[in-house]
Amino acid sequence: MSRVFVSFPITDFQKIKLQVLHWASQFNTCCFLNNNGYQSEPHSYECLVAAGSRDCLQTGAGNAFEQLKLFDAAQDDWLFGHFGFDLKNEIEQLSSVHPDYIQFPDLHFFVPEIIIELDRTHIRIGLSGSEHEQVFEHIMQTSPLPASSDKKNISIKKRFTREEYIITVESLRNHILRGDCYEINFCQEFYAEHIRIDPVETYRLLNDISPTPFSAFYKLGDKYLLCASPERYLKKTNSDLLMQPMKGTGTRNKKDIFLDNYYKLELFLSSKERSENVMVVDLVRNDLSKVCEEGSVRVNELYGIYSFPQVHQMVSTVSGRCKAKMHWTEIIASTFPMGSMTGAPKKRVLELIEQYEKTKRGLFSGALGYVSPDKNFDFNVIIRSLLYNESSGYLSYQAGSGITFYSDAQKEFDECLLKAQAIEEVLTK
Repeated sequence: MSRVFVSFPITDFQKIKLQVLHWASQFNTCCFLNNNGYQSEPHSYECLVAAGSRDCLQTGAGNAFEQLKLFDAAQDDWLFGHFGFDLKNEIEQLSSVHPDYIQFPDLHFFVPEIIIELDRTHIRIGLSGSEHEQVFEHIMQTSPLPASSDKKNISIKKRFTREEYIITVESLRNHILRGDCYEINFCQEFYAEHIRIDPVETYRLLNDISPTPFSAFYKLGDKYLLCASPERYLKKTNSDLLMQPMKGTGTRNKKDIFLDNYYKLELFLSSKERSENVMVVDLVRNDLSKVCEEGSVRVNELYGIYSFPQVHQMVSTVSGRCKAKMHWTEIIASTFPMGSMTGAPKKRVLELIEQYEKTKRGLFSGALGYVSPDKNFDFNVIIRSLLYNESSGYLSYQAGSGITFYSDAQKEFDECLLKAQAIEEVLTK
């Protein structure tokens, strides 16, 4: 039975958005994608939610993309799900031996039982049946619990001490000096063990502190992603492809607008950040050229400076027109993992990431999003995110930065702390 959408008018958008979040979190599988009202990003939906799983594919790296292609062919519906970072092992014929304490599968996509499209004036409910009114009533009757005032004071551990991190960055700079690579995204993990959090409340707090255009709450059984990502990985609209690599970070001062604007200008003029950004842009252009018509790949914007709650970011936009009859899974496989979270050349950098990092990235540095029935899609980059395994009580977040030969290891470490600031505030509030 085909899916039918029915629209209902609403008056209090923010309240109903919270009700939808709490309602969706009751399902064993759900995906809550939240634009947070950003206007500068070409989003198709302000808030898009998938609840319940009618059918799903869950698999590890090996032949995951071929399985996904077959799964997609058997569906004539929406798909929601994720690509984990370790799909690199399938794409580039690599391997990983580091531990993964969260245990999200490398790939998971599901056909939702219910889809919700939410904007400021209407809620649209998509079902294969005719129970739209009942679903709307259930959502309206959902009462979000008030935020807890209890102090969490979770003790956060680091996989790298500052000294270990600095030594590692110097080793990476030596690789760059020898010509092994030009730039590498190096990440470190922050974690806590045997703890209990309320995932919905924690996501609410994170989104209040750091509302971003690619925010998401994602639940897969006992595993949660609480995401405050500002970055898009890849969007497809008919034959048009759009990538927006983010590379280059500057501090903010929201109490002093003149100083804040100075920091924006400082970021824009930074030769180090520009070189870091343009190297990733070149990598993205090369990735897109594999799947786009010759001559169609272009840089729409270079060194754009965008302000988010915690940081200023340097964002470039690259677009192209995909080749005819190119399956959407081939587009992902040809461009994943994204350039902003790897480096150049990509395969050698992925080998160095495995060599120098201490845990698997898992869902971090992967992508979460949706595919519509007409095979358009939009995926974020999973950064600035909290990962939680409810069964084991393991909680994790990672932060990284682009290492070039001109990197200052002390500043790179501090940049990681800056990027993790919102999550740390949530966990210690």
